[in-house]
Amino acid sequence: MELVFKALADETRRSVLDRLRERNGQTLRELCEHLDMARQSATQHIDILVRAGLVTVVRRGRERLHFLNPAPIHDIEQRWISGFDQPRLAALSAIRRQAEQEYAMTTVPTYVYVTYIHATAEQVWRALTDADLTARYWGHANVSDWQPGSPWEHRRTDGSGTADVVGTVLEAEPPARLVITFEDSPEEDRKPSTVTFLVEPHQDIVRLTVTHERLANLDMYRGISQGWPAVLANLKSLLETGEVLPQAPWEMGHAHA
Repeated sequence: MELVFKALADETRRSVLDRLRERNGQTLRELCEHLDMARQSATQHIDILVRAGLVTVVRRGRERLHFLNPAPIHDIEQRWISGFDQPRLAALSAIRRQAEQEYAMTTVPTYVYVTYIHATAEQVWRALTDADLTARYWGHANVSDWQPGSPWEHRRTDGSGTADVVGTVLEAEPPARLVITFEDSPEEDRKPSTVTFLVEPHQDIVRLTVTHERLANLDMYRGISQGWPAVLANLKSLLETGEVLPQAPWEMGHAHA
């Protein structure tokens, strides 16, 4: 948390975060060209944001793309803000969202979330693909044979067999990389979004990066911005303690409404 506050204290670093908020997934050159300083100095600022976890670097071929990671800011909100003045802040947030809709970007940003888990890569992969485990921490069972080209379903656990999300497995490289399409409204005539799970082990921990792109609109972006942190917090708790969180974390928004 100290690294996060230190990173946010500098105006230059805040401007970098603002630029990523406007357009996520920029190269180092794109970020540096808008900063009034030498490239080496700009790179040092960006490195501080990466070490604080506020920016995540994702490789795409030869490029290194920088994405805003909301996890540390979410943690600050939960610790320092949420419990003190949530109703008034929720009202102000609603006003802000309405204003943002009037000036919304035509291109919906890519969503990236990073979390660190005390587990092996194989355990994380199993948690992502095992129907029984996903049912425990997600409330839905993810069902597929997880072979490229195969369908997958996000089925309710009430016995109805209803799938609230469907899609296709695009890539599967256990235990490191899984790419799926994500259709939460398959009846609508729109292209599905894409979710990439990247599992990177380091000694006794794993860095799990979830990248959700090609989102249909800003409403979907806001929805998954609330959903992914909750789901991944439950996954992390299950792998590290053997139990999910005492209450479903995605219900917190409804409790404060």
